[in-house]
Amino acid sequence: MEDLFSRVVEDLVGRVSGPMKFRLILQPVMAAFFAIRSGLKDARENKPPYFWAMFTNPESRADMMRDGWKSVGRVFILGILMDAMYQFIVFRWFYPVEVLLVALILAFIPYQLIRGPVNRIARNNNKK
Repeated sequence: MEDLFSRVVEDLVGRVSGPMKFRLILQPVMAAFFAIRSGLKDARENKPPYFWAMFTNPESRADMMRDGWKSVGRVFILGILMDAMYQFIVFRWFYPVEVLLVALILAFIPYQLIRGPVNRIARNNNKK
């Protein structure tokens, strides 16, 4: 198990200097774009901040998850495809757990972290 963990960490760190490293910037930027767009829409519709409402508003959680996936889904799928290509180029193999980790780190997490604060900032600016 330790060997598996060290291989995964080593493989993830290797992506920083390996081929296709442009995606390490491209994917979070695209996720941020979609998060900003969705956060501004949430502010216009007077919806609560996304990430916080996922935990505190269980009755609308399914709708919020669908909406979030609709926004960030393309970037997430693109991240999976790009990392799969990277793996075939570098490792000549496919590690599905690493693909999901990279897609989560580069697309899903930035989206989650940005959408709610954009909503709050936009709503605060509209109140002034």
